[in-house]
Amino acid sequence: MKKTRGRGCAFFLVIIMVITATFVLSDDWYWKKLYPFHYQSMIEQEAARYNLSPYLVAAVVRVESKFRPFAESKKGARGLMQIMPETGQWAAEQMGLADFHAQKLFDPHVNIRIGTWYLAKLIEQFEGDVIVALAAYNGGQSNVQRWLAEGQWQHGINSVDDIPFPETQLFVKRVLTDERRYQDLYAST
Repeated sequence: MKKTRGRGCAFFLVIIMVITATFVLSDDWYWKKLYPFHYQSMIEQEAARYNLSPYLVAAVVRVESKFRPFAESKKGARGLMQIMPETGQWAAEQMGLADFHAQKLFDPHVNIRIGTWYLAKLIEQFEGDVIVALAAYNGGQSNVQRWLAEGQWQHGINSVDDIPFPETQLFVKRVLTDERRYQDLYAST
């Protein structure tokens, strides 16, 4: 008799867990905790300035730094959008930003502004191809240009798995997935 009661309780607990998981996983509140949109107004402003999707920019920030303004990579990339100091200096000069120094990459507004500008420039350079631009953002412009010139990568949505650098391949996949999630969660708010 006890075995039957024990199985019934276990079955009941499984049913409760499935119902709870279904509720939680379908609830926007839960997903917004996993995909926060910190600095939303800044991101929207800079994305609009450079004619980019704010969800794409938010996805880059999430993948690069998880919205941590003082994040720094082993290679020295800094801030929310993980910008290398040399890239930041070059971009600041191109943008006409006065008094730039590498420490400013930890300032969320400066970092988002430069990172969004840089992403827009890469998209323009690669003739509107967001996937190639994302690969260049992560793997470097010269590497992507070489892959394309040497036929190592036939770019496009169906060829992300063929990106020669595994880290860049994963970056592009994660950004594209996160962009869709941000659009689903925040487009109507």
